[in-house]
Amino acid sequence: MRKRFLLFLFLTFLFPLRVGAQRMLIYMDSDQTDHLRAYGLVYWALTQGTSVEWLLNYRGGSFMLQYSEPVAQEARIQGVSFAVIDGDRISQIYGQIELSNMEVVLLEKAPRIAVYVPPTRDPWDDAVRLALGYAHIPYETLWDREVLEGGLGDYDWLHLHHEDFTGQYGKFYASYRNQPWYKQQVRECEQMARSLGFEKVSEEKKAVARKIRDYVMEGGFLFAMCSATETLDIALAAETTDIVPAVFDGDAADPDCQARLDFSKTFAFQNFRLELNPLIYGFSDIDTTPQDLRGLRGPEADAFTLFDFSAKYDPVPTMLTQDHVRTIKGFLGQTTGFRRNLIKKSVTILAQVKGTDEVKYIHGNLGKGTFTFLGGHDPEDYMHLVGDPPTDLTLHKHSPGYRLILNNVLFPAAEKKKQKT
Repeated sequence: MRKRFLLFLFLTFLFPLRVGAQRMLIYMDSDQTDHLRAYGLVYWALTQGTSVEWLLNYRGGSFMLQYSEPVAQEARIQGVSFAVIDGDRISQIYGQIELSNMEVVLLEKAPRIAVYVPPTRDPWDDAVRLALGYAHIPYETLWDREVLEGGLGDYDWLHLHHEDFTGQYGKFYASYRNQPWYKQQVRECEQMARSLGFEKVSEEKKAVARKIRDYVMEGGFLFAMCSATETLDIALAAETTDIVPAVFDGDAADPDCQARLDFSKTFAFQNFRLELNPLIYGFSDIDTTPQDLRGLRGPEADAFTLFDFSAKYDPVPTMLTQDHVRTIKGFLGQTTGFRRNLIKKSVTILAQVKGTDEVKYIHGNLGKGTFTFLGGHDPEDYMHLVGDPPTDLTLHKHSPGYRLILNNVLFPAAEKKKQKT
């Protein structure tokens, strides 16, 4: 960074910047008119072959790129604020970054994005798909067959959301087993398992979980929210044992299944205890969601705080926590948050609910790839219920919670040497 800054100053002294050398500064502090679509603008610029500098910790994690009229026109269409700056202002920004807890990370190539989702519509919404749609960031969907047949290799970034990799259909049995959508979900999963040569859905989902783990080991970027964060690790730990009660698959769980869990195979969690009662809406003690919903505290009381990191020495967690605020209102999910004492020591904690042991946001490395888990279902809907209408992001274009999602979308575009922790 220092060499780049000194070289910039030297060249600027010898050759004053022409109009063609002007930059676009897409600022991401409270002055930005649409934070979420700013990410989409950056993604679009990358698809056009334009490199973008991510100015970590500068004005809320701003972006800077060479000025071009096509990008400026797209910004105007999307309602994204930006400033056109010249050589003097550019040198001032680099100088401030050099002397502060800030850093410049180069974004080079738009990542290929996949979202894991069943072919039929779930009776709930996926915050990541809402964010991608609102920001006009293209993505493709895939499900179990594509995963097991090697389709993940076509993508840089994979998202998992409200998914149950244990084969218990979200543990919605007690409340929703007579609902048409639930019956359809069961049929769909059973048909897929049989078509792929598996006798039970739980075994097929374990195979999918292993493929996802292999994808990360080989260099993939994984971002998971809600129940996918918890059930993925449960499925991996239970590879050699049956944890599924008979109401879901016709045979009883292994009575020694808890003792047979292998935590060495998981991404983030260890030493957790399973919830084996099929009538309880929960998978394990990883999750911090209160069983008695009458005691809910509300989004302000459940707010979580983003940790501060050194931008120069810890650029990865810094990228993932870029925001215009440091405290974000809480939101529930089937898996709302994670108990700190069950998180592996190798995992970086990015955000926590102050005064509690509830961790909301974590990141780690596995093999050549990385994973990031965010607890909760929808950052702008404290308790999103089955059948509720989707969140209208035109009303939440400054959402700090949705910004965390979009930080993860751009993360794989970063210069590889800056992704080492």
